[in-house]
Amino acid sequence: LVHINKGGRPRQHLLSLTRRAQKHRLRELKMKVKEFADKEEGGDVKSVCLTLFLLALRARNEHRQADELEAIMQGRGSGLQPAVCLAIRVNTFLSCSQYHKMYRTVKAITGRQIFQPLHALRNAEKVLLPGYHPFEWQPPLKNVSSSTDVGIIDGLSGLSSSVDDYPVDTIAKRFRYDSALVSALMDMEEDILEGMRSQDLDDYLNGPFTVVVKESCDGMGDVSEKHGSGPAVPEKAVRFSFTVMKITIVHGSQNVKVFEEAKPNSELCCKPLCLMLADESD
Repeated sequence: LVHINKGGRPRQHLLSLTRRAQKHRLRELKMKVKEFADKEEGGDVKSVCLTLFLLALRARNEHRQADELEAIMQGRGSGLQPAVCLAIRVNTFLSCSQYHKMYRTVKAITGRQIFQPLHALRNAEKVLLPGYHPFEWQPPLKNVSSSTDVGIIDGLSGLSSSVDDYPVDTIAKRFRYDSALVSALMDMEEDILEGMRSQDLDDYLNGPFTVVVKESCDGMGDVSEKHGSGPAVPEKAVRFSFTVMKITIVHGSQNVKVFEEAKPNSELCCKPLCLMLADESD
């Protein structure tokens, strides 16, 4: 069947038409595809069209475009997950403005949103930071607020401003210990469940669990300002952190180990509690 143009302006290419004209030209094909989808694929017109497009790309050896389409069909897409983008930003020490500049440049050059915008990274960060997951103490702790949505707080809040009449001259930010511990355990949820399954335990057991924690305090080097006329800043950075070493669960009459940290001295398993700038003499 050859289309015969009976005068008038030359027949335009399908992609150069308006959306309305495209609909009109493909009306018969659309009806046939819908009929096939209803009969063979439970009415899933979208999957039929995407598969046809994929086969056409493969037939023309346009495999890169076909791979991208296949990734979209499988729900992966060509873009990176917000949590992955956050990890890239943190590990490459990019400031927010530097990351945003990279995000805009890549999007402008490729025409695709491979990196996620900053607000998506902030939302991903909220889930990872202490204070996101609700929890409760049983029995309730004395002199500790029952509020659990506590994120980054001033390092000296709740502490006296001097020790032995000597003023505390530090700049510090910290997490509340219990919030940080809950966040760490939620982050390890998959590892704990995997450990329970490997011990042939039902993963719906609710404990009690025993969590062994190692606390540490590391000096992070000299941060004093050598030049410039900025405000006086304490000269040393100190980090207080903890590592979840081992988790056991009571099962019958014995304690069963469901998690043990393989690299307890690695900084990757160190969960931060407090970052403090202090003078060495303090």
